[in-house]
Amino acid sequence: MVESAGGGPGDGTAEVLDRPLPDGVRRRVVGIVSDGFGRLTVTELPTQLRQYARFAPNRRVKFAGNAMAAALETDTLFRQRIGEKFRETQPELAGALDSGAAPPAADPLDVAAAAYVLRPAGWVKLVSAAGEEAQRADAERADEESRAELERLRVELDHAREHTRAETERLRAELESAKREAESLHRKLRSALSDVRRGEAALRKTQSEMDIVRAEAQLQVSAAESESRRLKARLGEAEAALEATRKAAREGRSVEDMRVRLLLDTLLDATQGLRRELALPPVSVRPAETVDAVEPGRMTPKDIAARALSEHDPAILDQLLALPQAHLVVDGYNVTKTGYPQMPLEKQRLRLLGQLSALAAQTGAEVTCVFDGAELAAPVLLAPPRGVRVLFSKPGVTADELIRQLVRAEPPGRPVIVASTDREVADGVARAGARPVASAMLLKRLS
Repeated sequence: MVESAGGGPGDGTAEVLDRPLPDGVRRRVVGIVSDGFGRLTVTELPTQLRQYARFAPNRRVKFAGNAMAAALETDTLFRQRIGEKFRETQPELAGALDSGAAPPAADPLDVAAAAYVLRPAGWVKLVSAAGEEAQRADAERADEESRAELERLRVELDHAREHTRAETERLRAELESAKREAESLHRKLRSALSDVRRGEAALRKTQSEMDIVRAEAQLQVSAAESESRRLKARLGEAEAALEATRKAAREGRSVEDMRVRLLLDTLLDATQGLRRELALPPVSVRPAETVDAVEPGRMTPKDIAARALSEHDPAILDQLLALPQAHLVVDGYNVTKTGYPQMPLEKQRLRLLGQLSALAAQTGAEVTCVFDGAELAAPVLLAPPRGVRVLFSKPGVTADELIRQLVRAEPPGRPVIVASTDREVADGVARAGARPVASAMLLKRLS
């Protein structure tokens, strides 16, 4: 079959539709084009439609419907090709349209769409008639729907009226019952109000009598409480005075006994030490002293001082600890933070206490290590090593003050050595009679 771009005078290609296609006809036309679209080669398609060649029919209708309708209207060759494909699939309808008589049982929309694609003679009338038929069918359908909706609304109105009538009767009956109940309640309320007024009068009388009794009882209770407080105060004062007397007697006796005993032990040890150090002969003059000779010059105190040890020599600490009844008081954190500040506080304490225990075993001196406990949230759990007394300061009291208290507690004459680099602590204990030594000296001795 040879395709042509135009028709002869006998076909309907010269006819022109003077109005837009009805929506129903247009949808059927797009469907015909989509069906024939898939059976054409890419070269047979218009350029603007080739991008939709691989689309499925449903997607082609959805995305290329307008483009296919426009191409069918403007491209006569494309329309003829679609018409040929339609003739192959719908030969009966196409033949009927070519003969000028549409099948009586055919859908007017299908007839109009086929006529629009095939363009037989009189196709414009067929399309217009299909549009009018579709509009008439839509109008009839809308009229039927309106009549059905009107009938439904009438039925609902009748139901609503009947329901309103029944509801009105029920509410009227309830109103009558409520009125009767309200009248009964009013009578009961008036009776209750009368009873309440009588009860209130009796209550006021009772309250007045109770107020009188309560006032008298309150006076008696106040007098009794005042006397009880006075007696308790006197009893508390007496107990406090008695306890203070007992405590003063007990503490005074025990502290003084301890101080005297410790001082006595110090004097005895010092005497024994002098006897051993001096090694005094049983007689005051030796035979050699009667020989006439030239004696060497004696050393003055200045010469002895020149031969003394350096202030930073750990041997000084050994000499001090060798004194009778020597007491070494150590400012714990001052020493540990001078010697090994990078360690945690717990490990600092354990290391220092272990070294002090060894020092106490070597020298036999009394050793007390003081730590600052003012900032501790809870007491430190610690097993003190042998020969070392471990003390933490109380809340509100610094370790420096606790050290000064320990020095003041010692009897005058007992050798007390305080190891601390704190200048304030050193000056304070020196004024109290103790001998301060630097923390570095103790660390050298311990190492």
